[in-house]
Amino acid sequence: MAVRSKAPRWFWLVAGLITLWGVVGVAAFYMDLTMSPAAVAAMSDYDRALRASRPGWFMWLYGAAVWTGLIGGVLLLARSALAQPVLLASLVLVIAMFGYIFAVTDLIAVKGVVGAAGFPIVIAAIAVVQVWCAARARQRGWIV
Repeated sequence: MAVRSKAPRWFWLVAGLITLWGVVGVAAFYMDLTMSPAAVAAMSDYDRALRASRPGWFMWLYGAAVWTGLIGGVLLLARSALAQPVLLASLVLVIAMFGYIFAVTDLIAVKGVVGAAGFPIVIAAIAVVQVWCAARARQRGWIV
């Protein structure tokens, strides 16, 4: 049976921020899922076409990526070692989601590398840091 070590204060701050980031991701997913026809109409022709071309499974992938991120944050707060594999799953899903977009669309050609890939790179980097934090917490015995 593993024994929990006392977690430092910064762990709680980081775990809270990871959870908050997960809430933001779920909110973004919900807003995308429930976007009104007027909001879609206000998008550029390219963005409307890109949105319409997403296969049905893409939204499942998107939802799984953000929900596993949020659940991983909650598991960190609960000091559960399950946070690490759940956050790793979120990272894999994020990579699959953006990988699909960049592999099958001309998004980068149309919007440029910074415009198309800037925020996805930040999202993926945050997911990597989340996995690293969970692994470190597990090594230190802060989550078991």
